[in-house]
Amino acid sequence: MKNRRALLMMGLAVVLGLLAVLLASHWLLRQTPAGKGKIVVAASDVNLGQRLTPEMLRLAEWPAESLPQGALQDPAKLAGRVLKTSVLRGEPLSEAKLAPAGTLGGLSALITEGRRAITVRVNDVIGVAGFALPGNYVDIIVSTQQDAGDRAFPQSRNISKIVLERILVLAVAQEVGRDETKPRVVNAVTLEVTPEQAENLDLARSVGSLSLVLRNQVDPQPGVTAGATKLTLLGGPHDAESAPAPAAPVPAPAPRPVRVAKAPLEALRQCSGVIDGTRQSRECF
Repeated sequence: MKNRRALLMMGLAVVLGLLAVLLASHWLLRQTPAGKGKIVVAASDVNLGQRLTPEMLRLAEWPAESLPQGALQDPAKLAGRVLKTSVLRGEPLSEAKLAPAGTLGGLSALITEGRRAITVRVNDVIGVAGFALPGNYVDIIVSTQQDAGDRAFPQSRNISKIVLERILVLAVAQEVGRDETKPRVVNAVTLEVTPEQAENLDLARSVGSLSLVLRNQVDPQPGVTAGATKLTLLGGPHDAESAPAPAAPVPAPAPRPVRVAKAPLEALRQCSGVIDGTRQSRECF
């Protein structure tokens, strides 16, 4: 009898303990963890230039001590905004990743204020074998013929010269996605330039052929060069047209004649006067 009563009490204690654990777990799951907040994150991968919809956003809990700078907390205020950089699923959204309010979607949302977008035609060689992808930086070389008229180079000569440096690639063909690393050979590349650079680039492609030179993403150093000609390429005066013409010799001034004043004949001879009666004469020796 006593053993049976002890077993009943033990079984009741186990049941009550399990019930308490279940209730505590349920209560803890319903509570927001202390020291955490909710921020807006991407519900799926979103490419730059896309207009946000409510289905692309969700709220996620984030530790309060490590909240991203500029994190947003109201997804309703982001409807209709345009991304200017690609985001991945679960990545927090901030104002720095959004185009100004009222911006339409597409490539225009990616252009920095004060800059312009210009497209140049390329092929597999000019486009660096397809490695010039959106988000990369390139230099632009023009190969042309330098005009004659320079005193040092009176004749025209072929020259290749870097005319623009560290130009951002906005898009290749009609795609602006920047999360690809596989090279893509396209027939056009869109670049972000200043208004002055746009004028120079338009003139460069009309006077010669263009080439893109891929550069390191974090290298800010300018490549100051004088350009390459046949003379600098071959290392000697092998091209008569590219070699500067020798300067014409300057004739020496003709010597001025020295004029010698003639002394009177009398000063060079000894003369004396002779009187003969009524006549008077002068004789010189």
